[in-house]
Amino acid sequence: MLDIKALIQTMIEPLIEFPEDFEIKVVEGEEFTEYHLHLNPEDIGRVIGRRGRVIRSIRTIVYSIRQRGQKRSKIVVQDDATDQLEDE
Repeated sequence: MLDIKALIQTMIEPLIEFPEDFEIKVVEGEEFTEYHLHLNPEDIGRVIGRRGRVIRSIRTIVYSIRQRGQKRSKIVVQDDATDQLEDE
């Protein structure tokens, strides 16, 4: 069985400066399995990349993986502003 969380971690960790602040939370939705990336605010730009190219590429890889009978996977990059909106 494929470990998508480990795959995401392998792709993201070389891009960031603060790996100790990096965390992946798995959220099961009706249509998707979402992988919420929690990063140090200084690393968010590194993961997103210029014009979103880096995160778009990673999302494409993760979305394309589908095992029989399972949902598609989706990446959500969390930042402080997103977390505050969810708490309200």
